[in-house]
Amino acid sequence: MGRLIQSSHVCHSPFDRVAPGRNRNQEALSKTMPEIRPFRGVRYDLARVGDLSQAVAPPYDVIGPDLQQSLYNASPYNVIRLELGRDEPGDNDATNRYTRAAKLLKDWRRDGILVDESHPSLYVYHQTFQVEGKSYTRKGFLARVRLEPFGEGRIYPHEETMSGPKADRLKLYEATGFNLSPIFGLYPDPDNAAFSALEHGIRDRTPLTVTDHLGVENQLWPVSDVETLAAVQGLMADRSVFIADGHHRYETALRYRADRETAGELTGPDDPANFCLMMLVSMSDPGLQILPTHRLVQGLPFLTSGKLAELLSTEFEIEDFGEGPSGCRAAWQEIELHGDQNLLGFGTAMDNRWCTARLRSDATMDSLVPNHSPDWRSLGVSILQELVLKKTFGDLDPTCRYVHLIDEVLEAFHSGSCDLACLVPPAGMDHVEAIASNLEKMPPKSTYFYPKLLTGLVLNPIR
Repeated sequence: MGRLIQSSHVCHSPFDRVAPGRNRNQEALSKTMPEIRPFRGVRYDLARVGDLSQAVAPPYDVIGPDLQQSLYNASPYNVIRLELGRDEPGDNDATNRYTRAAKLLKDWRRDGILVDESHPSLYVYHQTFQVEGKSYTRKGFLARVRLEPFGEGRIYPHEETMSGPKADRLKLYEATGFNLSPIFGLYPDPDNAAFSALEHGIRDRTPLTVTDHLGVENQLWPVSDVETLAAVQGLMADRSVFIADGHHRYETALRYRADRETAGELTGPDDPANFCLMMLVSMSDPGLQILPTHRLVQGLPFLTSGKLAELLSTEFEIEDFGEGPSGCRAAWQEIELHGDQNLLGFGTAMDNRWCTARLRSDATMDSLVPNHSPDWRSLGVSILQELVLKKTFGDLDPTCRYVHLIDEVLEAFHSGSCDLACLVPPAGMDHVEAIASNLEKMPPKSTYFYPKLLTGLVLNPIR
């Protein structure tokens, strides 16, 4: 598998607080259900673009400058020119990457590079990939989903957002009138009934197949059979949706819709601005993988294993696992074996030693963050964030990078690019559902749903 994307963030980001004592699960259950609709997607004409793998891209938020340039070089029709265009000298309010994206999109549709689907469809989407030597296939479908403001329906966020990305996406939405990349949504369906009904409609049909830059095989089938679509819509009618990835895009879609309504531009309840493009995956899908997000901390240059144990021993039971890569892998194996959220792993670069730390009691977390629910307080990322990085080291203002594989942690130690490595157990779907249903948001970088959804397989007009 290719190298996973790393990102950076300040460790001590503030979190939303929620009012204690509200029975919000019962309140939420009385609300309306999300509405799922087929749509006439806009797709590349393979006869015009050739190899579609050269025209698609990851979502904008995982594309760095080098990958951006590589995608530009791959094809003159690569969707990067729409999704994340380059800034150019002399850009201003009238001419910039957003206006260039809008012109390109218009030109490509006029010239037949992008064409409208003949019939309203749902799009079955499989992704086959490997993680730590094991192969998985995640299965879901792309649909239009009616927008619901958070707290007013049955679509739930689970992570924080930042203002910068939302402002960027809003400019792109306003310029192009398109959802270019899908939001990733999850829905409870223990028997996978909704997807099974849809998958029945692709039997013996050849998929569109694209392999991305990380080696992930992406397969797409449009399904336009009216009876199948109606069956799926019926089976989805009582499902909540939990946003797994794309929170910024969803909140931007809400803002875009509100702005159109204020301007008197909505044509009615069926106006496409009332919907967003979403990939929907059952929480029971065997290929659904949530990777751990380990923290690589800088700003603690003289921290040794002995000092770390001394600082943590008031709250944690410490177990030493030795030095070097073998110590790291042994500590991580212990965390994976037990699967407990209250068991964390730590490596100190100063002496290259590794240990695990098990929280003795919930009492300190209860007192540190009383406005959060027990589910939130029991998360490994919450314990690490509040009790270790903020309470123990907050005065030193440490910063973090985030990685998902043990090999990436070891590479950071080898290169000397971190002072403290924190191994964190991945949150499970039960955590996501419980916390999101309670209208709380998990700490930043709590989940990493791998792989990312491709941009460019299907585009959704919103104007």
